[in-house]
Amino acid sequence: MPQCTDNGDIGHPPSFFTFYESPIQVLRLVSDGQSLIGLYLASAKHDRMAQGDWVEDASVDPFPAAKQQLTAYFSGTLMEFDLPLKMPGTVFQQRVWDALKTIPYGTTMSYGEVAQHIGQPKASRAVGLANGRNPVSIIVPCHRVIGASGKLTGYGGGLEHKQWLLTHECLTRMKGIEPHR
Repeated sequence: MPQCTDNGDIGHPPSFFTFYESPIQVLRLVSDGQSLIGLYLASAKHDRMAQGDWVEDASVDPFPAAKQQLTAYFSGTLMEFDLPLKMPGTVFQQRVWDALKTIPYGTTMSYGEVAQHIGQPKASRAVGLANGRNPVSIIVPCHRVIGASGKLTGYGGGLEHKQWLLTHECLTRMKGIEPHR
């Protein structure tokens, strides 16, 4: 919602950001002060660099909880994130992002399988586009979507990071560690 500034101009509420040092690289977390609105690998093509009204503040919600959950995820003790998210997008994108959250930890689905899951079996390319616009990677696990052939395809943070995340989840499951849901 727009806010009035002291000089009468209408502005937008500030976005807050902080960084998290992950095993794969630095992540930028972005919040509106209540919900997580972005999580980007620093190398990601979609990483939004701090913009005019962005404020760096690690204490803003939900950053403390997000960092705690990311630490648990990367240590292999958390399978599902429980954070407030705000992900504006089309109805189709929302359906795809909701479907991504149902892909079990340590497993994958093809773009076509996600399209089937949302009831649009011919929309695998559109699923790929929506997957690529996911603003909170890792937490909404777009890295778990692969090509129909089983090959890794498309990941804004780079295929090497997608491979790392999938291997991490697979190895955690193989070790018999029961991460928290």
